Formats: sequence, structure tokens, C-alpha cells
Amino acid sequence: MPARPAASPDLPSDPTVADLIRHGADTFERAGLAYGHGTDNAIDDAAALVFHALGLDHAQAEAAYGTKPDAAGVSRVLALFGERVERRVPAAYLMGRMWFAGLEFEVDSRVIVPRSPFAELIHAGFAPWIDPERVRRILDIGTGSGCIAIACAVAFPQARVDAVDVSPQALEVARRNVARHGVGDRVQLFQGDVYEPLGDARYDLIVANPPYVSDEEMRALPPEYLHEPDLALRAGTDGLDVVRRILAGVPRHLEPDGALFVEVGDSDVRVQHAFQELPLTWLEFEHGGGGVFLLRGPGQRS
Repeated sequence: MPARPAASPDLPSDPTVADLIRHGADTFERAGLAYGHGTDNAIDDAAALVFHALGLDHAQAEAAYGTKPDAAGVSRVLALFGERVERRVPAAYLMGRMWFAGLEFEVDSRVIVPRSPFAELIHAGFAPWIDPERVRRILDIGTGSGCIAIACAVAFPQARVDAVDVSPQALEVARRNVARHGVGDRVQLFQGDVYEPLGDARYDLIVANPPYVSDEEMRALPPEYLHEPDLALRAGTDGLDVVRRILAGVPRHLEPDGALFVEVGDSDVRVQHAFQELPLTWLEFEHGGGGVFLLRGPGQRS
């Protein structure tokens, strides 16, 4: 990736793209914004908004930095900066899109912003934990925008994917993304809680990025996170309400040679304490992120 321009407090009267990024980053830093919705710093947050407002290609970033947008373009950029600061709206919602596993998804405040380390697992076909060639049925619990389900469908072209979410509003967004990526013949969306709408269906691979934030942690979240659906974040006193239901359904819904992957973020210590009897494997990621455990089906356990 090309080096980002360093932040600066001043905006010239005839700014370049780099000037706008510097100005935005400095403005964001002074406003004390929080990150974590696809970017983790002020420079990248500002760059995302500038490139979106000006219709620039991130693949041509090096050439774009020195260009000077017209007055209308500058006004669009500054308006987005204002929204980001005044309302503390995550940049992804201001853009109406976010990238996950190399794919672009529509997002809005009906769904959380895609940011899961599952992208790395999907790119690897979940190897070495499973044999990708043997995967025929996949379940995505808490699908939200549909990003994990759709990315799995792309990565496993031989598989069918069921995607469940309790929120009908989230599923409206997921339907748009399923259509956008042309996987409607293999991705089926269900409205309901965890396994409830699935009957006795069994799966080779179950993935879940469920709500896992405790009530106490919800009260401490930065304002940016409060733009996301409470239903997609909050999971009771200890943050494990949904995780418990996921694990309880494993014997009925996971094939003996299958595998379950669940993201629990900072609730990982609480999961380890609450489920000491389960042979959970905690995964490490080359590109950052964590808080994901693996539970193998009984046919895989030694």
C-alpha cells in the first residue's frame, strides 16, 4: 500500500487530495474520534472518506494524492468530515459501503460494519482446520449484512450457505448484498434466533459472529458504536447469552467431521471460564484480530 501523507492542521485554499486527507486526520484527532469500523486510525479514516467523496480508486492512490479536486469535490469532502465529527458516525455508514474478504458490501445502520478476522479464515478456506473440498453445507449465524455468508459462498463454490439473523431489518440489507454478488442460488436467508428456523439441518461448517458485548461494556462504548444496532452487539450480563445458545445446538446441527468457528472478541476470557469442559481451540491471525475459537465435531477430536 502506498505511504499515507502525514497529518497537518492547515488546509490550503486550493488543496490536493493529500492536503484534504491531512486536514481530515488532524480534525479527527482533535475531535477525539474512535475507530475500529474498517479503519484503526485517523489517516485511514480520512483517506476513505476523501476517496469516496471524490470517486477515486484506492488502487491508484499514489497518483491521486497530488491531484486537486474542484470546489464541488472539496465541499463534498468537508461535508463528510463534518458529519464524521459532529455526529460521530462511522465512515462506513457515511460511505454506505465497506470491504470484507476482498468484496464490497452495502452497509447502513441496520447492520454492524463488517470488520471480522473471519476474512483471513475465509481466504484460507478454513484450512488446516477443515478440508475445503469436503464442505457442502455452511451455516452463518448472525449474518447481518451477509458479508460472511456471501464471502463463504464465493470461497466455496460447491457449497450451499444458510444465513440466519434475528433482525428482519438486517436481512433486508443482506438480501441486497446477496443480489449484488449474484449468489442467490446458493445463499438462503432465514429470520430467527440462532438455529430456530433451521429444523434439523446439519452443516459441515458453522461460522458465527454473534452479539458478545456485556451490558457493562455497552455503557462504556464510544459514540461511534452506538450508531450500530444494539441487537447486534448486546448479549446480556456477561456477553455470552447468544454464545450459549450456539454451543447448545452444536450436537444437533454440526456434522461429526465438521467445525464450528465463533468470534467473541474481548469476551474470550469469559468464554474460557464459562466453557472449561469444551475442547476449544483459540486461533491466531497473521493480519490482526483475535477472539475467535474453533470447536471440532466429535469425528475430528482425538
